[in-house]
Amino acid sequence: MGRSKHTIHNRLFLLFLSSMTALLLIGSFLYYQKITDIIHGKISDMAEKNISQTAGLFNLLLEGYNSVTKSLNSNYELLRLLQERDKSQNPSLSVIDERTITNIIGAIYFSRDDIVGIHVISRAGKSYHYEPRYAGVVDVDYSSSEWYRKLQDSNGEMVWMGLFRNSVINSFQEDPVFVFGRKLFDLTSQKEQGVVLIETKPGPILAALSNVTISPNSQVYIVDKDSHVIASTDDKKVQTLRFGQLPRPRNGQVLVDNRSDQLIVAANAAMAEWTVYGLTPKGDISAEVDKTRQYLLYVILILVLISTALATLISRNIASPLKLLIREMKQVEMGNFRGSVNVKSFEEINSLVSSFNRMVNRMDDLIDGITSASISEKNAQLQALQSQVNPHFLYNTLDMIYWMLDERENDRLGRVVLALSHMFRYSSDWQEASRTTLEQEIDQMRHYMTIIESRLEGRVHTDIQVDSRWLNVVLPKMTIQPIIENAVKSGLEPLDRPGVLRVYTEVDERELHIVIADNGVGMEEWMLQQIRESLADSGTNRNKDEEEKGKGRAFTVKNAELPDQPTRRGIGLPNVHRRIKLMFGDYYGLRIESQSGIGTTVTIVIPLPGKGGEEWTFS
Repeated sequence: MGRSKHTIHNRLFLLFLSSMTALLLIGSFLYYQKITDIIHGKISDMAEKNISQTAGLFNLLLEGYNSVTKSLNSNYELLRLLQERDKSQNPSLSVIDERTITNIIGAIYFSRDDIVGIHVISRAGKSYHYEPRYAGVVDVDYSSSEWYRKLQDSNGEMVWMGLFRNSVINSFQEDPVFVFGRKLFDLTSQKEQGVVLIETKPGPILAALSNVTISPNSQVYIVDKDSHVIASTDDKKVQTLRFGQLPRPRNGQVLVDNRSDQLIVAANAAMAEWTVYGLTPKGDISAEVDKTRQYLLYVILILVLISTALATLISRNIASPLKLLIREMKQVEMGNFRGSVNVKSFEEINSLVSSFNRMVNRMDDLIDGITSASISEKNAQLQALQSQVNPHFLYNTLDMIYWMLDERENDRLGRVVLALSHMFRYSSDWQEASRTTLEQEIDQMRHYMTIIESRLEGRVHTDIQVDSRWLNVVLPKMTIQPIIENAVKSGLEPLDRPGVLRVYTEVDERELHIVIADNGVGMEEWMLQQIRESLADSGTNRNKDEEEKGKGRAFTVKNAELPDQPTRRGIGLPNVHRRIKLMFGDYYGLRIESQSGIGTTVTIVIPLPGKGGEEWTFS
């Protein structure tokens, strides 16, 4: 019973089921967290945007109301008539002045569609009203009312009373109104002339408040600087809320606070020193999240059931052929190579079984093949070691000739043989791969020029001015010698005057230039162009006919040959150019300038070693 828990079937079943369940739970959890963050973030952004827009609407709306009162206070005719009527003793003239004042107030009334009534009370207590429905009906005890006291206590600034269920001055006006007013002053004498009270329709205020709501249970409140409610969308909860304890935004900022059981957003309406609060229960915000969570639970349950069924099916289909395979492997372990397994399962298992059958049938052949391969590898290594004897024999022979010449005091020929020995040793020793240093290339060049200067009997002079800072810079092996060889054979040998071959280094921004310049015969423009084209095409695959194009021209023929041609005489400029590009990149390589009768300059361009350039030098 204990062994059954460790069978392939049970292990695959548990592994598959646990993996699927873990992935489902992790994926669902991450999805739920992401959706929750997105929903809360979008709601917070929407609430912040709405409250900011609402505060702006209030500022615009109150600015318009403020303009109405300013137009009354700045009306010189109105203020003059109020003074004259307070002092007038002539009844007929008083009637005319009252009618004129009423007409002035009426003009202001019809300037806006949302004004319900305009009431002006002079300093002497005479009142003037314009409201079409109940004109002239005024509470006689208005002087003891709260709104009148607030206007009398003000210094001329706007006094925003807020929303009321009905008119504060006319008991017959029972519709809700928004009330505000201010004192009237003579702008010339700065004397008080009375007060003006304006009642407007609450529609614009309530419409702006409804813009803040983000759920059916959201409530919006307008609170003044003393934490008194000016207006709200829910009168039932106003008494239970303590707005003095709620945070207030500062400096025109929008406040978003979700630390309590409600999402609180607030913004200031600077025109009236109001604060607009929007309160939304978090339960409303989480409604969509709860639906998402419930949906995820159903999906997870269904997927777990499906995973259980799939785990059972897959583990059984995988385990059955593997059991057969294991049983046959035990036979092979005991030395029986004649058995075979026949199953029909997944393609991979069928391939595994087929491979096992082939392995069993060919075991002896593979053992014999491995033995033969081991013997062949050892023979190859032995031949490689033997092949190294021949170059050393040639080095030793050249050295022997040098010492024989030295004994006969033939220094000139001895130097040539010794230089040839060094050149041959350098060019045939590729155990260090294809990388070398500029110093070693210069040494190889000196050996070559020893032979050339001896052969040309002083007709060629070499001037080497290489900065010691760049001697350890890494180059492809055999980079300079092919260029020197071409310069000597194609440029300096045909001269009827002494030739000079200069080798020096230059720095151009992030490039190191190794310049080989001669004062030889130079090249015609067409020949120079052909060489440049061969360098540009050196990284492409070309056939033999293209490589031998221009045959008979000494400089271009030899340099157009690919390095893997068996008939080549040298490595060639295209080969050098391609190897530089392979080592340092396509931007680097050879650059050639030449003028007929003046000379040729070949510049080797490589990257300048920087702070990280140690990898380009040999230690």
